[in-house]
Amino acid sequence: MFDAVAAELRRDGHHVEAVTLAGLEPDGPADVDRPPNLDDHVDQVTEIVDGGDGGDGTPVALCGHSYGGMVIAGVAARLGDRLDQLVFIDAYVPDDGDSCWSLTSDRFRELFVAGARSDGRWVAVPEGLDPRARPHPLASFLQSIRLGGDPGPSLGRTFISGGAWPGSPFAALTERLRDDPGWRVREIPVGHNIARRDPHSLAAVLGALPPRSA
Repeated sequence: MFDAVAAELRRDGHHVEAVTLAGLEPDGPADVDRPPNLDDHVDQVTEIVDGGDGGDGTPVALCGHSYGGMVIAGVAARLGDRLDQLVFIDAYVPDDGDSCWSLTSDRFRELFVAGARSDGRWVAVPEGLDPRARPHPLASFLQSIRLGGDPGPSLGRTFISGGAWPGSPFAALTERLRDDPGWRVREIPVGHNIARRDPHSLAAVLGALPPRSA
């Protein structure tokens, strides 16, 4: 879904890697009997950052959409000194001990339960979602995050809101972050799936992020 966003950023000279989290591969999970949890996803992205070219001083922005906010927060707790920016794209912003389950709305908790009813391990894709979507491992929604210390006040933090779409669990969060001097809030009011609905605007916002020293 982020291919069009990545292509625009690459044309502007950025190095971009769009990550498919473990278990969500287009051809299905490598091991259907062992659904990944949040720790597995944090490990996966941490390894990608560790193996990248950010060690030469190039600013690294870590972006997460929806549940991906949990993942980038976990990576930042481990690699905060390697990162320049965290960008939450209509995403959950956890504190230590939070989970996607604890942060979301009753409506989405009901969807998680209903979706996992067949096997108790994978949350089926709700009707009407993007056809590229794949069942999501329930364990990753339920596991609490361990953040430890703050990765550093100098780490840039941006929240990109998809607007007040019906049932959004991010409406109150967006308003709270607007009043927080440690955050930048941008809005692309096209609903939750910003990368699909307006990749050009999303690429423009990401490309215009100032360095954390600004």
